[in-house]
Amino acid sequence: MFDVVIVRYGELALKSPGVRNLYERILVKNLEAMLRQKNVSFSRVHREWGRIFITSDDPEAAIAAADVFGVVSTSAAKIIEADVDEAAKLCADIGADIINEGESFGIRARRVGKEGPSSTDIGRLCGDAVWTRLESIGRTPKVDLSDPDRAISVEMRQNKAYVFTDIVKGVGGLPLGSQGTMIVLMSGGIDSPVAAWLMMKRGVKVIPVYANNIPFSDERALERAIKATELLQKWSPADHMKMYEVPHGKNLDEFMKKCIVKNTCLLCKRTMYRMAYEIMKKENADGIITGSSIGQVASQTAANMHAEVYGLGIPLYHPLIGLDKTEIIDIARRIGSYDISIMPTSGCGAVPVHPEVKATFGSIVKEEEKVDIDALVNESVSNAKVIHMGDE
Repeated sequence: MFDVVIVRYGELALKSPGVRNLYERILVKNLEAMLRQKNVSFSRVHREWGRIFITSDDPEAAIAAADVFGVVSTSAAKIIEADVDEAAKLCADIGADIINEGESFGIRARRVGKEGPSSTDIGRLCGDAVWTRLESIGRTPKVDLSDPDRAISVEMRQNKAYVFTDIVKGVGGLPLGSQGTMIVLMSGGIDSPVAAWLMMKRGVKVIPVYANNIPFSDERALERAIKATELLQKWSPADHMKMYEVPHGKNLDEFMKKCIVKNTCLLCKRTMYRMAYEIMKKENADGIITGSSIGQVASQTAANMHAEVYGLGIPLYHPLIGLDKTEIIDIARRIGSYDISIMPTSGCGAVPVHPEVKATFGSIVKEEEKVDIDALVNESVSNAKVIHMGDE
C-alpha cells in the first residue's frame, strides 16, 4: 500500500546551499546505484527541499536505500493530495488494518511550509478519523502519543501528502564520494575493514592496499583481504573498487637480516606507510587510513606510533584510535566483515618473539639506514598488482 520511499538525511541540511546541492546530487546517484545493485525496481529518484523521494512500490526499496551512506532513515509511504480530509480517510483505513483490539495508536503529523492546517490540527483530525473507524468496527480505541503500539505518520507538503507507518534506520554519515579518496592499509583482519567502512561512512572513497608478506604469510591472507574488499564494494555500488597487492616479503627479510630483530614490526609499518604513500600520489588520493587502535598490539603503543611516523610527513587517519576491541568487533558484525576477518591464515612469521613496545622516536630512522629503504619501496610498488573487484 505504498508508491514512494521517503529518504531522510541529517547533517547535509546544515551545509551551505551550494554544498548541500552537491551532496544531494551525489546521494541521489548513490541511491540509484544501490537500488540497481540490489535489483530493486524503481522509476525515479528526485529531490525536494529537505527530502529525497524514490518512486517505487518494491517492498525492498526502503531497506536498500537505508544502506546508502548519508541516509538517516527511510519510509515506504502512500502519496495523496495535500488535503487533510483525504489524509484522515487514509489514516482511518490504515488504522483499521493494523491496530488490533487492546493496542494503542498515535498520529505523527508534520507540516512542511506555512500554508494550510498546522501539524497539531492534522494530527487531531487524523486521530479522530482513526478513533471513529475503530469504534465502528467494534474495537476499543486507545491513544498514546508518546509510545504507541501503532504509529501512523502524515507528512503534509505543499502539493502532496505522504502517509506511512514504518521507519527504517539508515546508516547515516555523508554521501560516499563527497570527501575525496584515500588509501587504506587492508590486511583483511578485524580492524582494517572496519576502519575503511567508517571512513566510507564519512564520505571517503577507499582504495585498499594489501602488503603481501609471502614467504612470511600464506595465500589465505591474500584471499581474506580480497573478500574484505569485496564486502566493502557492496557499500560502494556507484564505483568499481580495486585493491593493490604489493609484495612485502623481501622487505621483511632485509629487516630481519640487517636490523635489530625486535624492531621488525616498526620497520614493517613505516615501509607500508611509504608504499601506500607512493600509491596515494599515483591515485591522486588525499590520505592513508589505518586500523590502528591505541595500545591494542605492540606496534600501536603511543611511543611506537610516534616512531612509526617520525620524519615521514604522510597524512594518516586512524578512525579506530579510541575504540576498544569489543566496539570494533560489534561494528564488524554489523557491517558483515567479521566472519571474513576470522578466516584462518598462517599469520605473519616475521613477528619477533619480543617486539619493541617503547621505541624512541628517532631510533627507527637509524635502523632504516641499515637498508636501502627507498630502493625496497620503489621495487615493491613497481611490482604491485591491481585487483579489480568482480574480476574472475
